[in-house]
Amino acid sequence: MGNDKYKTKLSNGTHPRDHDHEHKHDQDHDHDHDHNEHDHEHKHDHNDHGHNHSHDHHHGHSHGHGHGHDHAHGIGHHHHGPNNEKGLTIALLITASIMILEFFGGLLTNSLALLSDSGHMLSDAAALALSLVAMWFAVKPAAPNKTYGFYRFEILAALFNGATLFVIAGFIIWEAYERLLNPPTVSSGSMMVIAAIGLLANLGSAWVLMRKGDVKDNINVRSAYLHVLGDALGSVGAIIAGLLMLAFSWYIADPIISVVVALLILKSAWGVIKHAIHILMEGTPVTIDCEDVKRSLLHIHGVRDVHDLHVWTITSGLDSLSCHVLIEDDADSQDVLQQAIHLIERKYKIMHTTIQVETSSLQHGELKV
Repeated sequence: MGNDKYKTKLSNGTHPRDHDHEHKHDQDHDHDHDHNEHDHEHKHDHNDHGHNHSHDHHHGHSHGHGHGHDHAHGIGHHHHGPNNEKGLTIALLITASIMILEFFGGLLTNSLALLSDSGHMLSDAAALALSLVAMWFAVKPAAPNKTYGFYRFEILAALFNGATLFVIAGFIIWEAYERLLNPPTVSSGSMMVIAAIGLLANLGSAWVLMRKGDVKDNINVRSAYLHVLGDALGSVGAIIAGLLMLAFSWYIADPIISVVVALLILKSAWGVIKHAIHILMEGTPVTIDCEDVKRSLLHIHGVRDVHDLHVWTITSGLDSLSCHVLIEDDADSQDVLQQAIHLIERKYKIMHTTIQVETSSLQHGELKV
């Protein structure tokens, strides 16, 4: 993940190195490793469970090179916030209850607006349940064949939730089209009562998610939150349609309002899908400007160039960065490395970094990305 062939991935506490410099280390090579107490610097912060490693290797090859790697890791210790699970559970119970009420209410009143909203709530209940399952998967420890663990399951869940919204909106629009051609009589009074109960319940679910969950930064919780807001819009639409039918007998208002709600649902769903795909495609987080990151690193004394810079999101709230930093031959690689770590953590809030420090003597092949 991340496309950087020099990036070290974690697996059971090991740090495999992948150097693409076309040289071999075997028993036939005479090389000397100078590993003193200053070459290996281990720092452990038990408050956030992150740890940094700096390695300075000097190999006795004809094309000698020096480089340092730093790994400031948050993998395996990423948290979704203590209340996300509780907020989703409460919202799921409320949504499932109102879904049943609106489904039978729609059948009794012959209201498409109520039936469409209950169908939307069915999707919401499934989305909330899937979000809870995703959170459970995300806390599972990393494995040798899944060095980032199961964090991406959250993103897949958000993508699936967005896709289901598209499907449900399509069904609503199709049924509305048929009802526009032949508007049925609707029991508007009962319809409005049921819709009002649904609206209050949806607003309650949205409030719980806002108070208990991380709606702003966690795409999984945000997709569930948008599902609940879509339900609230459906209830509002049903109430408006009921008023128009009760006052003017405009039964065509029921399918028209249903289409308007469906279009609003599509807009929200597209935002979730686009964000999820951006993460899965290793896109740069929207809060990070790679050019600004590069300029900031170049301001560190002794840094000549920054290349092969990648910033991507593993899951909501957990970004990663990797890059190569070319320094002056007489610069202190460990000092430059430490400054870079602190800069990235402080300014960009990225705790998982992999930085390769290079001098002019280092030669490596052309990188594809």
